[in-house]
Amino acid sequence: MCDVTTRRTTAVSDVAIGIALGVAADAVFADPARWHPVAGMGHLAGALEKLTYRDRRGAGVGYVAVCVTGAAATGLVLQRGGAIAVGAAVWSTLGGTTLCRIGDRMADALERGDIEAARALVPSLCGRDPAALDESGICRATIESIAENTSDATVGPLVWAGLAGAPGVLAYRMVNTLDAMVGYRTPRYERFGWASARLDDAVNLLPARLSGALAAVLGGRPRGALHAWRSDARRHPSPNAGVVEAAFAGSLDVTLGGTTVYPLHTEERPLLGSGRAPGVDDLRAAVALSRRVQYGAAAAVVGAVVGGRILRRRMVD
Repeated sequence: MCDVTTRRTTAVSDVAIGIALGVAADAVFADPARWHPVAGMGHLAGALEKLTYRDRRGAGVGYVAVCVTGAAATGLVLQRGGAIAVGAAVWSTLGGTTLCRIGDRMADALERGDIEAARALVPSLCGRDPAALDESGICRATIESIAENTSDATVGPLVWAGLAGAPGVLAYRMVNTLDAMVGYRTPRYERFGWASARLDDAVNLLPARLSGALAAVLGGRPRGALHAWRSDARRHPSPNAGVVEAAFAGSLDVTLGGTTVYPLHTEERPLLGSGRAPGVDDLRAAVALSRRVQYGAAAAVVGAVVGGRILRRRMVD
């Protein structure tokens, strides 16, 4: 019994240390410039899609099961390498530093009046049509993307690393990748991509709400953030993005949402928040808030992992 308990507590220590190492690596190095593991996931998933695609939900369920199981199995192998291997897995899935650097570059371009340079950065954040965006539209699109991706690219990986170590974080990132690849309501993916989209919604329920709560607490306007969350988030088409975007809108005292132009279609998104139209200063504030939320989430997750370890030890003793 003692040996089993020792192994479990060692694994927990590896996860906590690995999360801290992964966050530190992302802060220093950002995303890997070459041979990015997430890109590798996408290539493998794309190859499997060509072999398994059928215009049926069942085919999509099988596709998701194979991809996510493979990612989790890879994580199980990595976790045997201890804290450094867990840290490498966490680092490979985090995108928070790159997200904030793009936000800073966007604000720099807008401050110097270079609207074309700002538009050139839009595709690295979201799928909007850059030509349809003026300065205010770019600020709004960037803040919405920063809010959503603070959850998807940082808080989500951290939460799932805390819950299930390297297998959890790699499986989570695979789910995100599949949603980005096939989770669209288009004629091709309406049925095949259904499972990917629904699973992505499910795995992001907790991360999105932790992100919203941290944005409210760390944003300086908790009442405004919580009010926007309660009154506006449910009207957003995404059960998760709406939470984070509304919390950011309330914290920053801006209004997000409205007419959203994509290259092939236009959507009317619900308004989130009741403040001013966002500007460059608000974009800077959104980047700063994203960083606070990211590090707040890291501290919360590591604290929860360590606290759980201490509690289990006391129960055994």
